[in-house]
Amino acid sequence: MAISLSLVLLLGIILVMIIRNGSMKTGPAIVAVLFGFFLASTGAAPTINDTMSSIANAINDIQI
Repeated sequence: MAISLSLVLLLGIILVMIIRNGSMKTGPAIVAVLFGFFLASTGAAPTINDTMSSIANAINDIQI
């Protein structure tokens, strides 16, 4: 849960920065948000969540 919330917050900040920078206009940003919202309600959501969790665990396991 903490990883999901952090990832959503991070992606939200990146999206706001892209919009403010002028790289992406408001219309395409709304489409991107809606795509993510509707993708979360499909059968692909558990696979995407598992993949992101695996990546987060792999990054967490890296020891410097």
